[in-house]
Amino acid sequence: QVQLVESGGGLAQPGGSLRLSCAASGSILSVNGMGWYRQAPGAQRELVATVTSGGSTTYADSVKGRFTISRDNAKNTVYLQMNSLKPEDTAVYYCNANVKSVEYYSGNHYLDDYWGQGTQVTVSS
Repeated sequence: QVQLVESGGGLAQPGGSLRLSCAASGSILSVNGMGWYRQAPGAQRELVATVTSGGSTTYADSVKGRFTISRDNAKNTVYLQMNSLKPEDTAVYYCNANVKSVEYYSGNHYLDDYWGQGTQVTVSS
């Protein structure tokens, strides 16, 4: 079993910064792509940023130049540094990871997408 645990959300003023973290744990053999998504009230979940195991990144146009995604492969952790925050960044942020895991008793390998529980980010004065 694999778990993703997020931290770092909260309240920020417009123009402020927050840093989100998401750590994957469990019977992990390898972690492939990792990413952050967000969902505002009444809206669909949308992609914010992704990072491959090799460090290649992609960003939604709305966050380019303000957000930076990074990862620590040794810790199976992905980060999202959010600067110059705007009220429209307010949402629940979810991390996602494509993980190859092993089942302890059978030794079977699995490749699945996992999601964190979500962390609230509110940008308001």
